[in-house]
Amino acid sequence: MQHVWERCEEASALGGTIVATDDERIRQCVEGFGGRVCMTSPDHQSGTDRVAEAADMAGDFSHVINVQGDEPLIAPNLINALASKLKEDITIEMITAANPLTSDQEFADPNVVKVVIDSAGRALYFSRSPIPYRRNDVPGLTNYRHNGIYGFRRDFLEQFVKWQPSPLELAEGLEQLRALENGVRIQVVVTHEMALGIDTPEQVVELEQILLGQSSSLQSNFSPSHSTTT
Repeated sequence: MQHVWERCEEASALGGTIVATDDERIRQCVEGFGGRVCMTSPDHQSGTDRVAEAADMAGDFSHVINVQGDEPLIAPNLINALASKLKEDITIEMITAANPLTSDQEFADPNVVKVVIDSAGRALYFSRSPIPYRRNDVPGLTNYRHNGIYGFRRDFLEQFVKWQPSPLELAEGLEQLRALENGVRIQVVVTHEMALGIDTPEQVVELEQILLGQSSSLQSNFSPSHSTTT
């Protein structure tokens, strides 16, 4: 959680960071490292519903970026890209991100959410299944992994939570399908950032190895002749 928080705090396009949760353990963790917490209802069906409640209590602002708590390696530059595009283009109600998939194993993994994108950069569909199905070999066709980040115009977010969870959302367990089923166009920012999202306990071990490697790299590049300010 602290890794996610720190990366959000590094994103210069954000006006502030709030952790929305219904879990007392998370509240204690976040307040322990100096973060701001909003306690929400335990009855929410999705993270977007939870964020909407937190946004309602947070004050006056026009846009919201929702970074999921299982994305500890999310890139601040990606957060900035979504926030900037969302603010600059008034026609965008909802925005998210995706990166190219290069692994057949990940493409087949139901814990890795895939997205198909149209020629204008909007999402056609999200699924845990491998999409598109490769009946024919099409050179240059890219498979995309959905990243755990969303942006919303505030008025749209308020509308989103008034809709009931949709059939496809319930079937796939993917909240963004509620927007698609209600005719909303979701803009997708394609990135080559390949941050590991934590979907299974096994991925925690992989994450720890990545973080340890980053720490070792920083230590090996540190020169005592340079001063450091935090």
